[in-house]
Amino acid sequence: MKVALVGIGKIAVDQHVPSIGASDEWELAATVSRSGTVDGVPSYTEIDTMLAENPDIEVVSLCLPPVPRFDYAAACIKAGRHVMLEKPPGATLAEVHALQAMANDAGVVLFATWHSRMAKGVAAAKAALDGKILESAHIDWKENVRKWHPGQDWVWEPGGMGVLDPGINALSILTEILPAPVHLRSGVLEVPANRQTPVTAELKFTGNVTASFDWLKEGEQLWEMQLTATDGTAVQLKDGGNRCLVDGEEQPEAQLGEYPGLYARMADLARKGQSDVDLAPMVHVSDIMTLCEREPAPAFEW
Repeated sequence: MKVALVGIGKIAVDQHVPSIGASDEWELAATVSRSGTVDGVPSYTEIDTMLAENPDIEVVSLCLPPVPRFDYAAACIKAGRHVMLEKPPGATLAEVHALQAMANDAGVVLFATWHSRMAKGVAAAKAALDGKILESAHIDWKENVRKWHPGQDWVWEPGGMGVLDPGINALSILTEILPAPVHLRSGVLEVPANRQTPVTAELKFTGNVTASFDWLKEGEQLWEMQLTATDGTAVQLKDGGNRCLVDGEEQPEAQLGEYPGLYARMADLARKGQSDVDLAPMVHVSDIMTLCEREPAPAFEW
């Protein structure tokens, strides 16, 4: 299938382009971006022009930031194309519900992707907890924004989510592997004096689940979660979900990585004409932004 990639920034270059190139199910047929391009691929600056000139492109993958994404997604759906949405699928829950209704009416596929759910250890963790009762869980998701989003001011603006941009990756895994859902009880967000979104988050959920997110982590980056069931089963996810240990024993890894897994899933959804829009991680973020206390943090500069 032919796919167009919209938003040629860091995530597109690092993950989407090589994943499409390595797959025998996809051809990168066009890009849309105001600045970035991909060598050898026709490039456009306007989504409407690309859609009009390429009626044979079946799928559009949107990698631009969440705030402007709705209008692009709506244009693609109106043009009868299947749509992949980078995480988070939108700036608000309401707009994603609207896109879902549009896609249903147009008879096209909408895929709200959560790349961390495709990490190589997640399926093993889910299997280990299946049918069990959770006793406790803790998440440590700590990385350096200067390394992963260098100079990208949009992450600090409304809709950018701040530390919840990586934090939603952890929440996407949590909502995938837990045997029963949980919800937020309380939390504290630290917000830099000159920014709109949080730089740290300390969270408490039902089910004795806690999480600690930090966007200023120096040295080794930390993406881990530890879960214990009432029968004593201990599950540990490391390296952003790419390694799973059950009772201390390393588990077999899934074959595909995160973004190759997403594109394999999209190919399957397109063939079946079936959408996949799970908003559970985004619901948690909305609850966090609603319920948590705010505390001031020092001003952030790149």
